[in-house]
Amino acid sequence: MKGYVQVYTGDGKGKTTAALGLALRAAGAGKKVFIAQFLKGRASSELKSIARLAPDITLKQYGRKNFILTQPDQRDIKKARKGLEEVKNLISSGAYDLIILDEINLLVHLKLISIEEILSLLDIKPASLELVMTGRSAHPRLIDRADLVTEMLEIKHYYPRGVPARKGMEK
Repeated sequence: MKGYVQVYTGDGKGKTTAALGLALRAAGAGKKVFIAQFLKGRASSELKSIARLAPDITLKQYGRKNFILTQPDQRDIKKARKGLEEVKNLISSGAYDLIILDEINLLVHLKLISIEEILSLLDIKPASLELVMTGRSAHPRLIDRADLVTEMLEIKHYYPRGVPARKGMEK
């Protein structure tokens, strides 16, 4: 089966959720799944669900416990680079049917890695691998190379009205 490159981007809610739904579907079909979460390093309800519902999905985080709200520092760069190197090896290994790179678009936007480094992942992707990249601000060059691009558009959200991320809904 041919694998495609999917990008979930935009300012709306649901990019990671869509990718995790795809991971559950793939695991249910017996596919080998790896999820790399960049910029994330804390426990969340989604991690507990994957462990409970799909223990065959491998998920690894490459971020600190706090999400970057200001300028990234050297610790963020180090974690992003380590994750990128591990993911590059996994992609070229052919060991997985689906690899999800959660929040990787933000790595380019925050200048932790270059768009050329992202595009090089597409160059080494085995033909059968489905590769999903999520995060706001997807680079136009990635959008051009992708096979499927979905933009989550925020029309209305309760966060600007002071509602924090709620356990089980946003975290």
